[in-house]
Amino acid sequence: MVNAIVTGASRGIGRGIAQELSKTHKVLATYLGSLSHAESLKSETGCEIFQCDISKPADRAALIDRARELFPEGLDLLVNNAGIAPRERRDVLDATEESFDELMATNLKGPHFLTQLAARWMLETARGRIIFVSSISAFTASVNRAEYCISKAGESMSRMVFAQRLAHEGIQVFEIQPGIIRTDMIAKVEKVYDEKIAGGLLPQRRMGEPSDIARVVRSIADGHLDYCAGQVIHADGGFHLRSL
Repeated sequence: MVNAIVTGASRGIGRGIAQELSKTHKVLATYLGSLSHAESLKSETGCEIFQCDISKPADRAALIDRARELFPEGLDLLVNNAGIAPRERRDVLDATEESFDELMATNLKGPHFLTQLAARWMLETARGRIIFVSSISAFTASVNRAEYCISKAGESMSRMVFAQRLAHEGIQVFEIQPGIIRTDMIAKVEKVYDEKIAGGLLPQRRMGEPSDIARVVRSIADGHLDYCAGQVIHADGGFHLRSL
């Protein structure tokens, strides 16, 4: 059996990833908040669930300890998916340090240091794959959620340094940059995005679904991109393309 950790897996993109991986992997899926969503995932897929605040060092350590219990043969895949948006969208001139610190802790520090723990474990078996699920916000400036963009840009660099460090050890690191994906994170502005997409924002005239991201994870998990160390996959309907 191949083994995987998926963080932030009870809803949205993470849930789609856990659903896909559960077909072939033994999955340890983390959640924070709604136990009912996590339990429904477990019932549906057979995933093990584990409550974890990725921003807290003790929770990250406990997650790896639990994974070692479940996966004595080693860890094959870590999917860093857990992340949060600002509690309130505010202009960069009005945004608070509290919001900045909260997003950095969850979106950047959390996955960075969880990857450190997972990579040390993977080195014991000289195998493994690591995925950072970031965002088009890693390269797209939104002045009303600057802290989110900065956290995702930092996560992109985290992918680069781990990829550089681990490639020769047989451990591959990737980044998926989702675009506008239909999840509860964008529920309040979904209508606005639908209108922008209809107006030509995306070359592919549709919003993404969690299953679109899950299929990219599947390609990585199955080893199809193993000669693409450090690669970024744009899963954004063509948003990253530039045209005149």
